Amino acid sequence: MNDRSREVFRRVVESYLDTGAPVGSRTLTRSMSEQVSAATIRNVMQDLEYLGLLGSPHVSAGRVPTQLGLRLFVDGLLELGDLAGEDREKIDATLGSNTSDVAGLLDSVGQALSGLTRGASLVLAPKRAAPVKHVEFVSLAQDRALVVLVFADGHVENRVFTPPPGQTPSSMREAANFINALAEGRTLSELADVMRREIAARRQQIDALAADLVEQGLVLWQDKGEATERLIVRGRGNLLTGETEAEDLERIRELFDDLERKRDIAEFLDLTEEGDGVRIFIGSENKLFSLTGSSLVVSPYMNADRKIVGAVGVIGPTRLNYGRIVPIVDYTAQLVGRLISDRA
Repeated sequence: MNDRSREVFRRVVESYLDTGAPVGSRTLTRSMSEQVSAATIRNVMQDLEYLGLLGSPHVSAGRVPTQLGLRLFVDGLLELGDLAGEDREKIDATLGSNTSDVAGLLDSVGQALSGLTRGASLVLAPKRAAPVKHVEFVSLAQDRALVVLVFADGHVENRVFTPPPGQTPSSMREAANFINALAEGRTLSELADVMRREIAARRQQIDALAADLVEQGLVLWQDKGEATERLIVRGRGNLLTGETEAEDLERIRELFDDLERKRDIAEFLDLTEEGDGVRIFIGSENKLFSLTGSSLVVSPYMNADRKIVGAVGVIGPTRLNYGRIVPIVDYTAQLVGRLISDRA
């Protein structure tokens, strides 16, 4: 988009978020930074509609942003202001009680977010730090999987995540079997540490076996140290007659296969635990609320060890005041994290 189309797009979205009504070309002529005709603006809006960023509820109506348009606006054009002093005071007052009950604290968080944003609040309690008893991965779609976590204290959690590319139901079962063999008495974080040590050990074994072959010029490294690393057998390596070299190559191949499996399992564990900063899900991007056309603004909160243990958020229509709500959710998540750490 050039400067003019970007301004037209931004003003359409901002007006829609403010009023909920379609925006016409004549309305925009009164707010543009340069004087342009309504016909020029209509042409720009038609181009934006062709790109899938704007839509029209009726033939004669103005334009509204599509889900793709809202996503582009949120990712690239949204201007976030500082948290308003009044909003900050209300959050601090609501969460400033001396209660040591975490459940009561989280209930107050939900009430505070609902009251401030006039949307439905979403509050996820702190993640379990208990040892894992059993793990199960279930493929839901090509880009969606479910992990079922059974903890030693009997608690069960389900988490949806995006698996590494190319994973199949059978590879997920293999990963779960490997993790379960190591799980007894260990938390998720401890399991991840075990996998990292396993990967480092395999890496050292491969290096030791390959060193002589590389020195003899029989093989060479490609992308060494990267996830795509390979040991290439050179032309003369195909004529190997020594039994020792052939055995070393076969052993290296087995170690590479094992290393690749452990990398995949480590990535599964990371995805099971990971979380991001404030995230915005619009319409069908959020599988839980796709049918209602809602948006979700959510942010994780951390404990004293800087580990993500829960999340807070707001659910509302796609026509949310994102510029105001994002700072509210972000500040609330940070405050909850501090309070949880203080009470721990």
